[in-house]
Amino acid sequence: MQPVIAPDTVTIVAGPEQGRRRRHRTKTLESYGFLAPTLILLLVLMIVPIVMVVGYSFMDNVILNKSPEFVGIQNYLTILTDSGFLGAISNTLIFTITSVVAHLVLGLTFAMLLNSELIGRVPRAIFRALYILPWLFTAAVIAVLWRMLLAPNGVINYLLNTDVEWLASPELALGSVTFINIWAGYPFFMVSLLAGLQGIPAELHEAARVDGASGIQRFFNVTIPQLRPIIVSLVLLDLIWTSQQFALIWMTTGGGPINVTEMLSTYTYKLAFSKYDFALASTSAVLVLLMSMVMAFFYVRHQKARD
Repeated sequence: MQPVIAPDTVTIVAGPEQGRRRRHRTKTLESYGFLAPTLILLLVLMIVPIVMVVGYSFMDNVILNKSPEFVGIQNYLTILTDSGFLGAISNTLIFTITSVVAHLVLGLTFAMLLNSELIGRVPRAIFRALYILPWLFTAAVIAVLWRMLLAPNGVINYLLNTDVEWLASPELALGSVTFINIWAGYPFFMVSLLAGLQGIPAELHEAARVDGASGIQRFFNVTIPQLRPIIVSLVLLDLIWTSQQFALIWMTTGGGPINVTEMLSTYTYKLAFSKYDFALASTSAVLVLLMSMVMAFFYVRHQKARD
């Protein structure tokens, strides 16, 4: 009787198990089916171009020549020893760090002002509309607007009673475009930090006030610790975004005069579409990608730490 019972027992146990496996496989295939369009787009629009650019960086006479030549790391040595590339790195660092610090300071200041009870509801709404105004303009509009304001016969020179060429002066051009970028970018910080301020429990400030903490002490011991996750995320995102700023620089100074506003983005663009040296442009693009990936790594790491 054992040979008859054993097969039946195995069938009873194995049946549900096979059903569970079949349902799990079906759900897995359905998940991949829903993800398939996105994965295909990522492959075609992101992965394939990146792989092609990386391949171009190890070759010479690409795109314009049917028979490109493999040169190994020679392109990287050429770029890393080029004074133009080193100058672009320096300008990008100055432009990026100054912009991010100013975005944080202005954004936090205006956010705290709009969150203050000292301002009435109507003035607060008016100030909020004024402060967020730069965020409503595209890069092209901002560039045209500030080129007219900073022109030798523009409003700024009229108010200062000068005839300075702000965007054409080697001494003032980098500072001018940095100021324009600060003006255009602080609303992003302001809105995000304002939302964070409104999410801080009032009980924390009340408890600190009862303990005798001053306004400055409450700011550094209550406000900043509560906003720290938001601040870190905003700073990392802004570092990535600002370091790759192209449209604003190109439409205001084009990287000039005398390359004093040359950024990594404009340097790479000129290599490709002014000098038509797509191999060196690809090499520069790969180096910029690596720098961006380092900052993205810290951002992802910070987000995981928050979870």
